[in-house]
Amino acid sequence: MNDSSDALDRLVDEWLTVPDVADRIGLDASKVRRIVQERKLVGVRRGDPRVFSVPAAFLVPGHLANPAQPTQPDADQPWTVLASLQGTLTVLSDAGFSDEAAIEWLFTPDDSLPGTPIDALRAGRKTEIRRRAAAEL
Repeated sequence: MNDSSDALDRLVDEWLTVPDVADRIGLDASKVRRIVQERKLVGVRRGDPRVFSVPAAFLVPGHLANPAQPTQPDADQPWTVLASLQGTLTVLSDAGFSDEAAIEWLFTPDDSLPGTPIDALRAGRKTEIRRRAAAEL
C-alpha cells in the first residue's frame, strides 16, 4: 500500500467495494458503476490487490424524516447515496481536488465544525460545507 492509501485508511474507517455498495443500496453492480461515472459517488483503488472502494459514510439509511437526526440503520431499511454528496464533490472538483483529495478533505477532522465535513453533510449542513469547499478555490 502506498502512503496516500495509508493516510486515507487512517481517516476512513469503513470502505465498501462496488459489490458491497450494490448489496447495501439494492442495485446491481453495473448501476453502482453508473452512479460512480455520474460522480454521485467517488472512491479510490486500495488494498492488495488494488480494488475500487468507496467510503461507507457516503451511504445513508434512506427516507430519513429528519436528516439532522439520523436513525440507527437496521437491516430492513433501504440505503441510498448521501443526497448532498454529488454537489459537494462537484464544488471540490471545480477547486482542483482529485477524488482522493476530495475524500481526504471530507474525512479530515475540523475543530471549527466540530467533526469532519462528511459528518456535517450527514447531519444536513450542506450549505456550510459547500461554502467551505468553494473557499478552497
